[in-house]
Amino acid sequence: MTISSSLNAGVAGLNANASKLASISDNIANASTYGYRRVETTFQSMVTGGNGGKYAAGGVRASTQRLISEGGTLVTSSNPTDLAIRGRGLLPVTPGAFVPGAEGSPEMLLTTTGSFRPDDAGYLRNESGMILMGWPADSDGTIPTYPRDTAEGLKPIQINANQLDGQATTEINLGLNLPATDTIAGSAGTTQELSVAYYDNLGLVQSMNVEFVPVVPESGASNSWRMILRDGASENAIVGDYILNFEDSREAGGTLASVTTSIGGEYSSDTGKISVTAARGDIDIHIGGLGDETGMTQLSDTFVPLKLSKNGSPTSAMIGVEVDASGRVNALFDTGVYRTIYQIPLVDMPNANGLTALDQQTYRPSTTSGTFFLWDAGSGPTGEIVGYAREESATDVAGELTDLIQTQRAYSTNAKVIQTVDEMLQETTNIKR
Repeated sequence: MTISSSLNAGVAGLNANASKLASISDNIANASTYGYRRVETTFQSMVTGGNGGKYAAGGVRASTQRLISEGGTLVTSSNPTDLAIRGRGLLPVTPGAFVPGAEGSPEMLLTTTGSFRPDDAGYLRNESGMILMGWPADSDGTIPTYPRDTAEGLKPIQINANQLDGQATTEINLGLNLPATDTIAGSAGTTQELSVAYYDNLGLVQSMNVEFVPVVPESGASNSWRMILRDGASENAIVGDYILNFEDSREAGGTLASVTTSIGGEYSSDTGKISVTAARGDIDIHIGGLGDETGMTQLSDTFVPLKLSKNGSPTSAMIGVEVDASGRVNALFDTGVYRTIYQIPLVDMPNANGLTALDQQTYRPSTTSGTFFLWDAGSGPTGEIVGYAREESATDVAGELTDLIQTQRAYSTNAKVIQTVDEMLQETTNIKR
């Protein structure tokens, strides 16, 4: 009976608008929830068809979807590990019930933003207890190669606030000019001395003492120097002894022509380096390639150290951490040295709206969301990670209130349909009187 279908359609309309009211209520309730992604309710008509010219109302069906791909605006904060994403991608986290040392990998969930702070064990947790995850760096700060289509390489990020750091020196750059006049017959043959500090394996400051002795010929100019390297950590023992020959041609005058080794590692013309064995490890000494104007030179009449540099750092204490745009978690030490300790990837999948929504603004990958991939932040389709920032709720309160008015009117109208059908059924019952 078509009048009964009208009643069913009115009830369906009440249920559909009640569902929309529930989603609007959730959106408004979370208008101040950081990282909240709004829920949208849409209606689809149900058609039951007609028979013999009679039409039967099919009613309406409501469906809801959380719009995870639509984010809110970013706001600044004072915490360096408050994180948000400018663009596409999600942060990997694991539930707060994670037990260190447990077998297997922790479950990877996803979130859009969070205020992460170290707990009593140093794990970066947000207000909901979720622990941020990332790839651990090697001791030298480089990130090893990890699989990108699985979460197997991800580890909960743990910050050791009492960590001391000291990086041994492995390379020294000697950029200097030797006086050409000292290799001319009749010159005084003055030895030029230089001391370069470096850091050993224990973070102690040592010195590499360098002597440049000119080769003075009986006539003409030799354009040659003897370079002697003495390691202060080995009681000034000689660790390198080389003869440096310089060009005097018009095209390459003053640049290295050849290097002859007496003590120490062989000179590489490709890298411009020699390797010497100091008390606690090998150190590469960069003097420049053959014909290289930016390397060691012999020009004019002045000994000038132009560019002396080295890598490594003394022992220092960690004073904080920051996250850069590419997701690298950098530990800052009191000497001003930064060292990467983790990298946070951004998780992307074909259909972010297909993720399974959980409590506390977290999501779980599903078959509907598609296969996920871990990207370096700022590469591929993903955006950048922003420190000192949070993402506000995606709720547009004005829009939700407008929808609330429309939903209320639609609900009242469907109730009126039911009331009308009831009156018509009452008239049908009155026919028998």
